[in-house]
Amino acid sequence: MSIFYNNLVLQESIIIFFSLLMKKIIFVVLSFSYLSNAQILSERERAGVIDMVLEERFNTILPQLMDRTEIDMWILISREYNEDPVLRTMLPSTWLNARRRTILVFYRNKDKNTIEKLAVARYNIGKYIDSAWDKEKQPDQWKALVDIITKRDPSVIGINYSENFGIVDGIVKTDYEAFMKVLPEAYKPKVISAEKLAVGWIETRTEQEMEIYKDLVKITHDIIAEAFSTLVIQPGTTTTDDVVWWLRQKATDMGLETWFHPTVDIQRSGEVLQSHITSFSDRPKDKIIRPGDLIHCDFGITYLRLNTDCQQHAYILKNNETAPPDYLVKAFAAGNRVQDIFTSNFETGKTGNEILLKSLEQGKLEGLQPAIYTHPLGVYGHSAGSTIGMWDAQDGVPGTGDYPLYDNTVYAIELNTTVTLPEWKKNIRIMLEEAGFWGKDGFRYVNERQTELITIPKRE
Repeated sequence: MSIFYNNLVLQESIIIFFSLLMKKIIFVVLSFSYLSNAQILSERERAGVIDMVLEERFNTILPQLMDRTEIDMWILISREYNEDPVLRTMLPSTWLNARRRTILVFYRNKDKNTIEKLAVARYNIGKYIDSAWDKEKQPDQWKALVDIITKRDPSVIGINYSENFGIVDGIVKTDYEAFMKVLPEAYKPKVISAEKLAVGWIETRTEQEMEIYKDLVKITHDIIAEAFSTLVIQPGTTTTDDVVWWLRQKATDMGLETWFHPTVDIQRSGEVLQSHITSFSDRPKDKIIRPGDLIHCDFGITYLRLNTDCQQHAYILKNNETAPPDYLVKAFAAGNRVQDIFTSNFETGKTGNEILLKSLEQGKLEGLQPAIYTHPLGVYGHSAGSTIGMWDAQDGVPGTGDYPLYDNTVYAIELNTTVTLPEWKKNIRIMLEEAGFWGKDGFRYVNERQTELITIPKRE
């Protein structure tokens, strides 16, 4: 009897073990089903892609931009761990930082259609920037730089300083003063801000980069789709902060980075619509998600030196619901309409402020309550380029908003519209953000946009 009983216990234990194991396997399979098509490259493979893209940018984008801005010599100066943000984007995949003092010189001879890529440094910088300093022959790095300048006799020398764009304001006081002290008097009047050239370098995307960007945005959407599902959210138990940290951890587990801390927030009946300041910087961090809630996330990742920035919405279905209420569907459609109005006003050469004011006026004429705060997106999340509104500057943004829209650029189409819901006796905001590309053929989303509310649970 004892042996029989022990065998039963053993058999039951084995059944329970395999049952739990199968549940775990099913969960893991489901967890990765959203990302089955996303092949995250190894570090070595990423390096190959980064260097391939960088080579094309140096050989095609850089000479075009130097011609456009009429700067025939561009000098970037940085020291290790205090890198010019533009110079960082020019380092090869195996250089995670500058070394010692790194000086880059790009010289464009338009007549000969050549571009020299030189480093006044002890080393070649990857395969594409050649060392042009022999310290044994010329111990002084600054004099070696002057020799390069005088030998080529440029008409205009661009240096990275800017009042309006922080990303292209990279030269520090020490290096600027040292450079100007050693520069011959004849060349000092030729030194100008390289703002337009540097912004152009940061904002302009190649066809190769746009192919990468499609996958990057798809990965972002897939992560959000998994976060906004019953694999992650159990209504009545899961909190907004649980989802936030799941997003962070998911990106880390996939070998990706998040360039900002994600946010997840709730709008629900019976609660007053919060101010923009509360919504953007002081939202409650640990609210329990319940049936009937409209939830919203803001999430972006970094991969292959590009960044995404995405905001989407989901509705938590009540027990008797198979779809979101019609009034929320209509509210969401109003958000899509603001997107359409806004992107239809993109035009090369128009400033961000012009596009902003025209779009806001058109939206209000249609009875909408829009707010637009779109920013350039690319090698940085809040990148350099035309600023098209800020949430607290809906009359235009001096400086960066006066910069014109150029072709082959990517923007985070970030905006919201306020909608009155009699059913909830309050206003709500539909807050949307998607990566969009502007090129010679017009505007397109990099990889689609949200046009329907996600439902949790997902019901057919």
